[in-house]
Formats: sequence, C-alpha cells, structure tokens
Amino acid sequence: MKTVLILGATSEVALALADQLAAKSINLILAARQVEKLNPVKADLTIRFGVTVTVVAFDAANMNSHADFYQHLDPKPDAAICVFGFLGDHDKAKVNWDECATILTANYVGAVSILNVIANDFESRKAGVIVGISSVAGERGRQSNYFYGSAKAGFTAYLSGLRNRLVKSAVHVVTVKPGFIRTKMIEGIATPGLLTAKPEQVASSVIKAMVAKRNVIYVLPAWRWIMLVIRCIPEFIFKKLRL
Repeated sequence: MKTVLILGATSEVALALADQLAAKSINLILAARQVEKLNPVKADLTIRFGVTVTVVAFDAANMNSHADFYQHLDPKPDAAICVFGFLGDHDKAKVNWDECATILTANYVGAVSILNVIANDFESRKAGVIVGISSVAGERGRQSNYFYGSAKAGFTAYLSGLRNRLVKSAVHVVTVKPGFIRTKMIEGIATPGLLTAKPEQVASSVIKAMVAKRNVIYVLPAWRWIMLVIRCIPEFIFKKLRL
C-alpha cells in the first residue's frame, strides 16, 4: 500500500489509524466534513514521518457528491477505510424521523454509496483493500439500539457481499467489529473495561487485518464468543430480555 484513504478522518479511531499508517511510510488521504480539524494533523504527520498527507472535504450524507469526490482524488488510493458512523439518540429516533434517518445514513446508506464508487475503481484496477468498521451491535437486534444495530447489520451484510463479488478481481474486503471503543461516541455510557478497546488497539488490529487479508475480525477476541452466545439464545427467550 502506497496511499490509504480514510473516510471520516476526524474520529479518534481514524486519527490513530493515520498515525500508525504514517509511521509505516504510507501516504494518506484524510477525508471528513470538518477539514479544518485535519490541517494540524496533516502538519504533524508530515513533519514526523515525511509522508504526503492530503486533506479533502467529504460528507457521507451527501450521496450525490460521492462520485465527484472520488473522481477528483489524485492519486487514487490503494486502500480505503470507512470509519465514519453515528450512534445517535435511540429514544429520539423512535419519534423523530430526522434522527432515525441520520443514524441509518451515517452507518449504512452513506457508507454503501461511497464504497460502491471505490469498489468499482478497485475492481477495474484489479487491486485494492476496502475496510469497513461495522459493529457487534449488528449481530442481533436489541431494544436499546435497534436503529444503529440494524444499520450495522446491513453494513456487515453489504461488506460480505462485496467481498464475495470482488475476490475474483484480487480486491480484498475486511469487516471490523470492534465492540465498545473508548471514544466520544460512548461518553457517558458505562462500559466494561475489559470489553472496551482503545482507538489505538482498533487501528493496530485493522492494519494487521489489511496486511494479512483477514475477512472478519473482532478487535477484542472475547466479543466473538459473547456474540456467539447471544446469537444462540432462542428468540422466545431473547425477546423478553432487557438488552
């Protein structure tokens, strides 16, 4: 990989990814809505690692702009990591369609829109790596976050189908299921320390998965077994649980 595109580059996980990739002498394209936040990051990474860092405006919710956004990237990336997402306010989303739509767009529709564009380019070049940050929340719907969870479930299925489609073109697709991550997204939410990853852990796991061409990874291995148990609970029992 010579150049990696990070979509949603202002998040804590994205910044950790940028730092670790730059340390490996990989050039970066950092894309986000608030590009002004990325200018200091660009300066820092350029000075410390001597890599080329390009900052580009990108709005996941503006699907009509995605093709044009990608067309104007020069050079085109060798890999793309889709980091953006939005937990949202679940209770508000139950009665407010705008909040619900924002959750669905940020976690599924916007991601599919831009990754379709990238997938078509990688397929034509017969090379590339696509990484999608999904969530364990997509493995079974729970009353506390089924809007977010259903969007991530759709995203996981999309990445699986994309992986199946692109394997013959030598394009690899990685699905990442981090579990809890200690970021601003879950501020105020009590999470178990042993099941909560640091952004740096997520970044390291993602890069290793890209190099090793892993298909689906759980950042913290315990989540694989936790979700296996949750998936195996019979529905007549599961629907009565307060989760």
